[in-house]
Amino acid sequence: MAPEQEKTLVAQAPWLSIIGIGEDGLAGLGDDAKAAIASAETVFGGRRHLELARAAITGKARPWPQPFDAAMVDVLALRGVKTCVLASGDPFFFGVGVTLARHLQPGEFRAYPAPSAFSLAASRLGWALQDVDTVSLHGRPLDLVRPLLHPGRKLLALTSDAAGPEALAGLLRDTGFGYSRLTIMEALGGPQEKIRSVDANTFAFTDIDPLNLVAIEVKADAAAKILPLGFGLSDDLFEHDGQITKREIRAMTLSALSPRRGELLWDIGAGSGSIGIEWMLAHPSLFAIAIEQHGERAARVRRNAASFGVPGLQLVEGKAPDALAGLPQPDAIFIGGGGSGDGVLEAALDALKIGGRLVANAVTLEMEQVLLSAHARLGGTLTRISVDRAEPVGRMTGWRAAMPVTQWIFIKKELTT
Repeated sequence: MAPEQEKTLVAQAPWLSIIGIGEDGLAGLGDDAKAAIASAETVFGGRRHLELARAAITGKARPWPQPFDAAMVDVLALRGVKTCVLASGDPFFFGVGVTLARHLQPGEFRAYPAPSAFSLAASRLGWALQDVDTVSLHGRPLDLVRPLLHPGRKLLALTSDAAGPEALAGLLRDTGFGYSRLTIMEALGGPQEKIRSVDANTFAFTDIDPLNLVAIEVKADAAAKILPLGFGLSDDLFEHDGQITKREIRAMTLSALSPRRGELLWDIGAGSGSIGIEWMLAHPSLFAIAIEQHGERAARVRRNAASFGVPGLQLVEGKAPDALAGLPQPDAIFIGGGGSGDGVLEAALDALKIGGRLVANAVTLEMEQVLLSAHARLGGTLTRISVDRAEPVGRMTGWRAAMPVTQWIFIKKELTT
């Protein structure tokens, strides 16, 4: 877009109003928001939102299509015509405002946010919102809550429907957090608001409003599966068949991969998926693609990803380098230690972004030779890693050496071919 066009776009009056509305309806809106609804030729929203704002709507009310259209075709078709979109609470906090903004310039819309469900919940409980973990489970897997389950923490979880709180209580019981205190907060901010508490172990509510949020005060029993922060989670937390980067090597490998917010990792030869899983656990903005050719291991990667609360880990079942074709360009790549296969390292180097990091581990002589050759040609850093563990020797204890690992770390500064 030319600078002159951009200035014109920003200067002209917005055609779209994005309005957050609470369960108190029009009473909770300011005069500007109510005027925006009244002046719109078309008002989009959920049926509940449209009913809450019905008295102010003078144009055409249009419920969202089913299934929901994330491309916002109907809204964008009215570009330039006074239009309004209604949303729950803050439209830019897990809301429709985020979806719309992907298709719009900032000068095209004006937003009128209301308090989010998280803000309302914190205010009812007296919790400092900046010290509370929040997660939206609305239309998303319950497993996303798992990494947040640390004893003594407070969580706010937005659910999808009336069955959400019971399902969440079941997950807590099954993972050793059944003593956690749940506060179910229904229809917050409206005349039907209801707040009640129960332990996950004794959850028995059946008459829950579909519009609800669950506050969790986390308590763990001795068998709780707690996912610590930092790299190098215990091998026993993963389901594996021995094809796993052991915790000490994994910690050093992830340190070398140096995840940064918003980045994508390729984990080539994923095995149990441990590298990609820990990469994604480091920050919610991180994403990983696991490439695994063995069907049984691929299924295991899926199960591990769910049990560690990173169900968004993408799995490509196939053999590299062919399986790499068409994948989004990675910021970092890990190649496991059993062997790279013909052309895998070259394909990975070609795909890696300039400035990206590649870490390759070798436990076989053949793979080590590949890495020695790559180091001689391209530079980077070579490290030999040895780990000894204390194990019984008869009635005594001695050191038993694990297979040493040769690790090559390479930062791509220019094209390699």
